Amino acid sequence: MNFMKSILAMATAILLLVSCKEKTNESVSIVSTEKNGSKVKKEIESTNLQEASFKIEGMTCAIGCAKTIEEELNGLDGVKTAKVNFETKLASISFDKTLLTPEIITKVVQATGDGKTYKVSDMK
Repeated sequence: MNFMKSILAMATAILLLVSCKEKTNESVSIVSTEKNGSKVKKEIESTNLQEASFKIEGMTCAIGCAKTIEEELNGLDGVKTAKVNFETKLASISFDKTLLTPEIITKVVQATGDGKTYKVSDMK
């Protein structure tokens, strides 16, 4: 019986590890991102600040999907804050409207996966 529980626990752990989609090395050439965190973001003027919220379909986990998308968005030039909620499948972002558009943000989210995994809808 203990052997069966061990096998079941191992199978569950493996399933959880492989269920999240891996991020591909595709990059969006429209907007450059910096991963090392040493880049200092310039302040966004309040007159240029715009907020948007949208749904993201295709996320399968909170850490591998939602967190990765959130980090990609926060790494963009012109983003003040970005939050992705896996449970509600909603993302909210504050950004500089002179540097980014909803179309660019959509492309970045979709490029975070393989271009087909994540779908953005209801951009407001």
